Amino acid sequence: MRTLVLLALAGLGAQLVDGSLGMAHGVISTVLLLALGTSPAAASAIVHFAQIGTGLVSGASHARFGNVDWKVVARIGIPGAVGSFLGATVLSRMSTAVAEPVMAVILLALGLYVSYRFTLRGVPRDNLGKPLRKRFLVPLGLVAGFLGATGGGGWGLIGTPALLASGRMEPRKVVGSVDTSKFLVAVSASLGFLLALGSDGVNWSWVLAFLIGGMVIAPVAAWLVRFVAPRILGSVVGGLIVVLNARTLLNSDWVGATTALSTPVYVLLYALWAAALTYSIRAYRQEKAAEEAVEERQPVAA
Repeated sequence: MRTLVLLALAGLGAQLVDGSLGMAHGVISTVLLLALGTSPAAASAIVHFAQIGTGLVSGASHARFGNVDWKVVARIGIPGAVGSFLGATVLSRMSTAVAEPVMAVILLALGLYVSYRFTLRGVPRDNLGKPLRKRFLVPLGLVAGFLGATGGGGWGLIGTPALLASGRMEPRKVVGSVDTSKFLVAVSASLGFLLALGSDGVNWSWVLAFLIGGMVIAPVAAWLVRFVAPRILGSVVGGLIVVLNARTLLNSDWVGATTALSTPVYVLLYALWAAALTYSIRAYRQEKAAEEAVEERQPVAA
């Protein structure tokens, strides 16, 4: 029962971050499941089954608050579903000894990308309102869906920063559209895992715990996306992903790091994480100050 309660709370926290930032639900949940001794394929399966429910509730909540671009959902969600089915099939056929460090490498790379993208570059707005083309969205959906299934998370980590980087959509609509299309990806990945692992390969009580926690908080997260500072939250989540997966990789058979090696690595990573967060907070405050200064200089209508 204690494990189920912790999983429900983890699902709540992961969905709160994901619903307000558009990423990290799968990564946070998968890292926790791996720490509990779940195999990589089973962990990804549990997360994707839970995301069917959380994705549906989150998508409906985002739609209610006007955070969804349905053209983008269709153009990224359908190829994403194809990629996620292929990714689930590939991961299910890999041995645990190989899959665990491979997943850690994928998640570590995604964490580094998120940290860099949000800490140093922020959220561009130069091309706001320009249309997003299929030749950009279709490959993005395929890659994000495939890595999301093989890495236990990655749909939002790839899709959200890529759409934000284009500068063509409001951040809240990027988050809402990516979260809404996740439902299609989760259904397809779950089908792939079900065919490869069978129903006995999934701990359904754990799926239910994640599902309940995520569904409870999803409407709140969809509302919060209007107020959250993506740059700061991105630095927080990116650093967390890097630290957790660096630990998995250091303890794996690939590295087998001793305490003498792992300790200075952890110290360095935590120091870089703190520096990135400090930089993000400072940059965000400067951006807000600049925006307020521009508003004050605008003439007031009579």
